[in-house]
Amino acid sequence: MIITRTPFRISFFGGGSDYQPFFNEHGGSVLSTTFDKYCYTTVRKCPPFFDYNSQIRYAKTEYIVSTDDIEHPLVRNCMLHLNAHNLNVAYDADLPARSGLGSSSSFAVGLLQALYSLRGQYVDKRQLAEDAIYVERVLCSESGGWQDQVAAAFGGFNRIDFYDDRFSLEPVIISKERKIELENCLLMFFTGISRVSSTIAQSYVKSLHDIKSELLEIKSFVSEAEKILISTSDITDFGKLLDLSWKIKRGLTTKTSTSFVDDIYNAAIREGAVGGKLLGAGGGGFILFFAKPEYHSAIKKVMKGLVFVPISFENSGSRVLYYIPEDDYIKEGSIK
Repeated sequence: MIITRTPFRISFFGGGSDYQPFFNEHGGSVLSTTFDKYCYTTVRKCPPFFDYNSQIRYAKTEYIVSTDDIEHPLVRNCMLHLNAHNLNVAYDADLPARSGLGSSSSFAVGLLQALYSLRGQYVDKRQLAEDAIYVERVLCSESGGWQDQVAAAFGGFNRIDFYDDRFSLEPVIISKERKIELENCLLMFFTGISRVSSTIAQSYVKSLHDIKSELLEIKSFVSEAEKILISTSDITDFGKLLDLSWKIKRGLTTKTSTSFVDDIYNAAIREGAVGGKLLGAGGGGFILFFAKPEYHSAIKKVMKGLVFVPISFENSGSRVLYYIPEDDYIKEGSIK
């Protein structure tokens, strides 16, 4: 049995520039961090005593005879990609899926980590990220960028650059005190709205040429944000940059925001937030605000019953929590 734990991510700047058609021509950059909320994936061999060969548990339970018949596209394609069959696979998570935290990619990375481990094979973080990108973007044909898979595999607070069908990752080098200062200025709430990010991503992909200048500006904020963090300037400038980036991103497509989200955002700004954004492609899910700690209480009061989620940055990325090798079941010859 294998149990993996894979973090979710917060993307601060550069989202959209990590789409392959864009970054292959113009280059892409994102600034993101993983944080202390995770998905857990359990994989074990399925005993041959039932009328099914695999059991897949997530929001529903599938009992499968052939891997090709698995309804969940991510599970099916991860297993086919690694030629894995006759397994029990279970997914659990601290936060809901389809909420802007890269949960699908975290699941992909965690499942691949478990499948490799089940056959006793070590795989490094780069290979995990590349495999997850291939499964989601090629085998599953889902629209979207590359940042989520990289963040989930590596973990930490990083700048990720994309170019020529490749990516590079550099940790953001700032003092412990500065990182804590940033962390203490962040508030995250769940809007209660779930959405399929690939649907919104499709609208970006179809209009990449038309929004090129906006994406280039959003990409440029990655370097500006890094400069703010490594300097001794008021960290509020980071929040102001978030506000500017969100206003640009909000205008990229009508699917990015809603009147409900706009009301939430504006209420937080009135109570002292200087910036924020919907996480992920937009449309709903989790919303992040930047505000000095003395304003947090007032902001929480106007969030209309939304669930507040405390966050702390983490650095581990996807990892195996539990590993016990299992013997194969062997069907002997029939009794004569």
